[in-house]
Amino acid sequence: MTKAENRAAAKAWHDERMRQRGAEARAEAVKAELVELDRFRRYLMQSRIGHTQPLIDAIDDYVEQITGDRTALHAKSWSIGPAQR
Repeated sequence: MTKAENRAAAKAWHDERMRQRGAEARAEAVKAELVELDRFRRYLMQSRIGHTQPLIDAIDDYVEQITGDRTALHAKSWSIGPAQR
């Protein structure tokens, strides 16, 4: 392998590694954001402030934008036994 080929291979490997690190960082940021949104959504649902439904809907809309699943923060009902899919 020549120096030029070696440099090209090293650059390609570096670019791929940086892409992977960026994807991991974005995934961690989304995960942290979902945790905070879940806390805020639960607070709104349990509060006695009133008229919080528009805020809850806005949170659900935003969660749908970042995850593709509007119900990602909704409580999941589980039964005894294996999950039904």
